[in-house]
Amino acid sequence: MVGGNDSAQSSIVISGQPAIVLTCYQKVTYSPPVEEVFRGLADPSRRLLLDALFERDGQTLGELQAHLPGMSRFGVMKHLGVLEAAGLITTKKVGREKFHYLNPVPIQQVADRWISKYAQPFTRALSDLKHSLELEAMEKPVHVYTVYIRATPERVWEGITNGEITRRYFHDTTFVAELRPGATVEYRYSEGLVAVTGEILEVDAPRLLSYTWRALYDPEMAAEPFSRVTWELTPMGETTKVELRHDRFESAGPTYQSISQGWAPLLNSLKSLIETGEPLAF
Repeated sequence: MVGGNDSAQSSIVISGQPAIVLTCYQKVTYSPPVEEVFRGLADPSRRLLLDALFERDGQTLGELQAHLPGMSRFGVMKHLGVLEAAGLITTKKVGREKFHYLNPVPIQQVADRWISKYAQPFTRALSDLKHSLELEAMEKPVHVYTVYIRATPERVWEGITNGEITRRYFHDTTFVAELRPGATVEYRYSEGLVAVTGEILEVDAPRLLSYTWRALYDPEMAAEPFSRVTWELTPMGETTKVELRHDRFESAGPTYQSISQGWAPLLNSLKSLIETGEPLAF
């Protein structure tokens, strides 16, 4: 939540972890702990791996090892383990291969928490960290984001599918859909204009929601084929792991580029709204 006394302290409670007391504006949980994020960024080899994923997202262990030729396969695996524990990368198995994806959400949280009140409310350089113009094979996820929200899956599901709630964090748009396969899904502006349209593909409340996506608010994006958005919610004690995948892009066109900058702040705003009652102020 933005506002309040800069000297006020808030307790950051993480399921299964000791409470951390931070001085901050935004009283949201940090999972994994913020220390893990700084640890992941502290090592130059790990930063090089993140840079490699920034240049081309979705790489295998062998491909990433090529960026550190003087290091053993086991050493690269250890660095990737630290980055995954910090939430800075997300992995996804496709067949026998395991692909690694840059997850900018924790970095955006650090930016919102530590930088925004000293610089500008939204730090463009950090939000652009996910941006990549090269596309992998279409059977692989293209954009993968992970955020942890201190709430039940049912509460998070409501935040995703209740139009009264989405209007507060999703660029003032209302989620409108009958939650059944084949139904139309829309994100509508308050004046009734449709910002995004698609079709429900799969529903398993409160675990999985998948639908196609076409943005209508930009003529170039409106001319592109439908892509796909998938929300997957996993309970983890008092916390819900939220994984969002946006894939099936026809090319690395305007929609792909715009999406790479859009989901991280939206997910953090959803997290803030559920945990504090207030979305982030962009």
